Amino acid sequence: MSKIKTAYETILEEVGEDLSRDGLRDTPMRAAKAMQFLTHGYEQTLDEVLNNAVFESDSDEMVIVRDIEMYSLCEHHMLPFIGKCHVAYLPSGRVIGLSKIARIVDMYARRLQIQENLTKQIADAVSSVTGGLGVGVIVEAQHMCMMMRGVGKQNSSMTTSAMLGRFRTDINTRNEFLTLAKA
Repeated sequence: MSKIKTAYETILEEVGEDLSRDGLRDTPMRAAKAMQFLTHGYEQTLDEVLNNAVFESDSDEMVIVRDIEMYSLCEHHMLPFIGKCHVAYLPSGRVIGLSKIARIVDMYARRLQIQENLTKQIADAVSSVTGGLGVGVIVEAQHMCMMMRGVGKQNSSMTTSAMLGRFRTDINTRNEFLTLAKA
């Protein structure tokens, strides 16, 4: 943590700030703690996040969790992108605890990312854990790197998807997911 704190001290000095002024005295440590929190996904594994919450089930109907809020940092500018994620899978003998889907989203979102990779990582993780017949993931997000700097487009958003198994090969399964994700 001390290296991150020192790095923030350097950044603040380089932009012309006075680290001794009242409002900034503890900022480097607060910023270091915030950065560690925002990137704590590096310290997690899929096994830890699941915590054995994989259960046998006869269900073979689509499981979908919509509107999972997520926050990440783009790896290009280290600025936030904020949005929601929809995750669906077709069970094949196993289901995972409902909260574990949101925890999987958080684990990958809490790393320096690009949205395209985040979407695929979530899909691959859910697929490997469930062994299901297919997985669909949609991520919709607004990127501060596009809104606060650069092109400055305030109302823009980005949508990415990853479709695995029957979500990729069966148009009816894909359409059911897309319809339910918008419901």
